[in-house]
Amino acid sequence: MSDVLPLSWRMVGFQDFLGVRVVDWVPDQVTLELVVEPHHLNRSGIVHGGVLCTLLDVAMSFSGLHCEAPDQLRKAMTLSLTTTFVAAAKGDTLRAIGRLEGGGRSTFMASGKVFDSEGTLVAMGEGAFRRRRGSEAAEVEGQ
Repeated sequence: MSDVLPLSWRMVGFQDFLGVRVVDWVPDQVTLELVVEPHHLNRSGIVHGGVLCTLLDVAMSFSGLHCEAPDQLRKAMTLSLTTTFVAAAKGDTLRAIGRLEGGGRSTFMASGKVFDSEGTLVAMGEGAFRRRRGSEAAEVEGQ
């Protein structure tokens, strides 16, 4: 992948601060990665549950926002999110996979899983999301 990411693949704000990055994105599915740093850990020295929730939230919402046009930025908001923590993460990298499960033009449902460096499932979730106004179509107009 080149050093210049398409606008749609760039992280902003909190996601960028955490170090989340898109490694693969196809219609209905996205894969994200996060290199674990000391500021991602809780008092017990393991990845904080909030980091895992954020990875799930971003992966699941992005799963419903794919666009082939590299300069298009589609947006969504989380309506509901459930998370189940399965195991403590090991290693230095987390990989989150979000999958679009269904929905309509503006509201969609997605599922997600987070794996550690050893391939162990560490968290999973489901959520409902709403595409922001102007992001309902696969190609966003006027950007």
